[in-house]
Amino acid sequence: MRTALELGLPLLRFTKILPNWYAPTFPVYVVGDNPIAREFTLALDDVIRAIPSEQVMSPLEKAYAARLVRQRVHQPAFRARIMLAYNRRCAVCVLKHVELLDAAHIIEDADDWGEPVVGNGLSLCKIHHAAYDRRLLGISPDYTVAINRGLLEEVDGPMLKHGLQEMDGRVLHVPEKRSDWPDRERLSKRFQGFLGA
Repeated sequence: MRTALELGLPLLRFTKILPNWYAPTFPVYVVGDNPIAREFTLALDDVIRAIPSEQVMSPLEKAYAARLVRQRVHQPAFRARIMLAYNRRCAVCVLKHVELLDAAHIIEDADDWGEPVVGNGLSLCKIHHAAYDRRLLGISPDYTVAINRGLLEEVDGPMLKHGLQEMDGRVLHVPEKRSDWPDRERLSKRFQGFLGA
C-alpha cells in the first residue's frame, strides 16, 4: 500500500457484499498513510486523489470534494416486482441469471409517465438495458424488438452478432399475467425516440 502511495499507482479494492460475494472497485488510490494508527486513506476517484489532505483544505475545496448522489428510493421494490413479473429472465433474450438482469424503465423517472409500476418496466439483461437506454435497441408497441439500422450493418465479434443483431425482429417475452405486460402507450412514446435516433 505504501508503494502504491509513493508511486501513485491504482489498486483494486474488493468490498464484501455477502459470504463469498465481493464487489470490485477500480481504480482506488492510496492518498494517505497513518503508520501510528496503521491506517491508509483511499480515494475512489482519480480526481479526488489530487486534492490536498483535509488539514490544509480551504472550506471551498472541502465543498467541492463532496459528491451529491441521486438515488431512486423506489428502485429496490420496482426491481423486485419486475423480476417476479418476468420470471427472472430478460424480456429480449430470455437470459435467466438474475444477477445480470436490470429492471429497466420504459419511460424514465423524470417524465410524468415514468411511474415505478410493472407496466412501465422491462426485465432486461445488462447488454440489452444499455442498448435500450442508448436507443440502439427499441421495442415497438406490438412487442417487437428492433435494432438500430447502423448497428445491424456493423461487423464485429460474437456479442454484437448474437447479442444484438440476431434480436432484430424478435418478439418480446412478456409476463404470464396480461396485467403485467408493458404498457403499449409508453412503448409507443419510447419507440418514437428510438426511431428518431
